[in-house]
Amino acid sequence: MDASLRIGRLFGIPIELHFTFLLVIPLFAWIIGSQIELTTALLEEIFRVEIDPTLILSGLVPYLLGAAVSLGLFAGVLVHEMAHSLVALRQGMKINAITLYLFGGVSQMEESTPDPKIELPMALVGPVTSLVLGLLCIGLVYVADGAIADRPLAGVVVFALAYLGLLNVILFVFNLLPAFPMDGGRVLRAYLARRMPLPRATRIAANIGKGFAVVFGILGLLALNPILVIIAFFIYIGASQESTAIRYTFLLQDVTLGQIMSREVMTVDPSTPVHQVLEQMYATKHLGFPVLDRGALVGMITLDDIHRTNPIDRDALLVRDIMTRGAVALPPEAPVVDALRVMSAQNIGRIPIVRDGDLLGIVTRNDIMKVIELRET
Repeated sequence: MDASLRIGRLFGIPIELHFTFLLVIPLFAWIIGSQIELTTALLEEIFRVEIDPTLILSGLVPYLLGAAVSLGLFAGVLVHEMAHSLVALRQGMKINAITLYLFGGVSQMEESTPDPKIELPMALVGPVTSLVLGLLCIGLVYVADGAIADRPLAGVVVFALAYLGLLNVILFVFNLLPAFPMDGGRVLRAYLARRMPLPRATRIAANIGKGFAVVFGILGLLALNPILVIIAFFIYIGASQESTAIRYTFLLQDVTLGQIMSREVMTVDPSTPVHQVLEQMYATKHLGFPVLDRGALVGMITLDDIHRTNPIDRDALLVRDIMTRGAVALPPEAPVVDALRVMSAQNIGRIPIVRDGDLLGIVTRNDIMKVIELRET
C-alpha cells in the first residue's frame, strides 16, 4: 500500500502527502493551542507588538489558530521544496514528486552523481526561500497591526503572521546546519567536492551529519523531547544512506549490466502450477523467475508473489494468476547503477536483461553486491 496521497501538481511536479503529515496537523494544532498564552507573550517580546488576546483565547479559537499556523508552516515547506525543484528542473534534472512528511518535505529527484556547481545553488535556494517567507510574514505583522481596526481580529492575524515568520526564520537557520543530508550538509559537500573527490566529501559531510544527530539525540533524551530524538534518527539514517549511495555510484560507474548478468536464466511458463515454481525455488535457491510466453517476457514471479497467496489455494493456482505483469527490464548496455536505483525504488531483487524483445540474462541484487565487494578490494 502506498503511504502517500497525491493531491495535485505544481509546474508539472506531483505533490504528495505522506500519511504522517495527516498526524502532524492535529498534533501541532494541540501544541500551539495549549501554549497560546506563553507563545503570545514570547511573540510580543520578540516583535515588540501588542497582541490583543480577546479572540485568541476564546473557546476553540486557540486550536483552530494552531491548525491554521500548522497549515501555513507546511505551505512554506512546500514553497521551500518547490524552490529546490525549480532550480533542479532548470539544470535538466527530473523531479519525480514532492512529498510532505511529518518533519518537512522531500523533493524526490532523479538520482545522479551530484555536480558541486549544481548542488550548491540548489541546496542554498531552499533555506533562502524560507528566510524570504519569514521576513515577508514579519513585515506583514506590522502592516496588519496598523491596518486592522478591529483589535481582537488584529490580534489573531498578527499572532499567526508573527508565528509563521518566526518558524520560517528558524527553518532557515536549522536547514543551514552542516548536518547532512539537510541543505547545510549539501552546501558543505558541494564546497568540499571542489577540493577533493566526491566520495570523500560525502563521507566527511555525512560524518558531521551523524555527529549532529548524536548531539540532537542526547539533548532529546536529557530534555525528554521525543521530537528531537526522532529528528536525530532521521538525520543519522539519511546521512548513512546518502554516503552509501555515492560510494556505490562511484564503484559501479563504468560497469554495465551486460558485463555482470547471468546468461543462463531459468524461466517459467504462465501455465506452470505455482506449487511447481515453489519446488524449483527450493531446488535452485533462486527466489524469482522471468515468465516467458512463446519466447516473450510477460512478467516475473517471485517468492513475494507466492507469499501473497493463501497456502490452501496454491495447488489450484497457475503462474499467470499471481505473477507480476509488465516486469521492469533493462538493456545489457545500461549502467549497473540504473538497475540498483530501480531495485531500490521498486523494492525488487532482480531485473531481466532484454534486447529487441529477447531475454539475454538476469541481474540480481546479490550480483551487484558481489561486484561492489570486488571493486572495494
